[in-house]
Amino acid sequence: MSTSKTVKDYIRTIVDFPHEGIMFRDVTTLFADPRGFRMAVDQMLHPYAGQRIDKVVGLEARGFILGGAIAHQLGTGFVPVRKKGKLPGATISQEYKLEYGEAVVELHKDAIQPGEKILVVDDLLATGGTAGAGIKLIEKLGGEIISCSFIIDLPELGGRKHLQSLGMDVHVLCEFEGL
Repeated sequence: MSTSKTVKDYIRTIVDFPHEGIMFRDVTTLFADPRGFRMAVDQMLHPYAGQRIDKVVGLEARGFILGGAIAHQLGTGFVPVRKKGKLPGATISQEYKLEYGEAVVELHKDAIQPGEKILVVDDLLATGGTAGAGIKLIEKLGGEIISCSFIIDLPELGGRKHLQSLGMDVHVLCEFEGL
């Protein structure tokens, strides 16, 4: 019997955080373990071996950690999609729906050039709202999205289906059932 750990084994679940009834999937334990972190980055990169990727776009905030590591491995640039008001230069904005209300993410206007091949990364895919907003920003600048890659998918929330309905290829390392 193999005792090899999977990426999922490095992720802890915190019950009732940030609200009662929520099962928070905490990737900080994965990031803190050198073997687990390397495994996640390697597995997120693997499907794109040999493909041209000009930039990696990371979604706020844990997507920055993954995106930086992946961009480094690929020898490409890294571009953050940030919450409104966090980027210092000229930006473009995209609203998206939250469970209660709306939010806005931004991207520097000069971060992506038309025709650049983009890999979008984040730690978790829930409803796909943040990723969908990031995709719209990238497309406004003329970027061509190769794929969206996540560590965790929460399939009950429909994020993968949402992104696929936008024409996106979606790659995930593991799924967790339950909210």
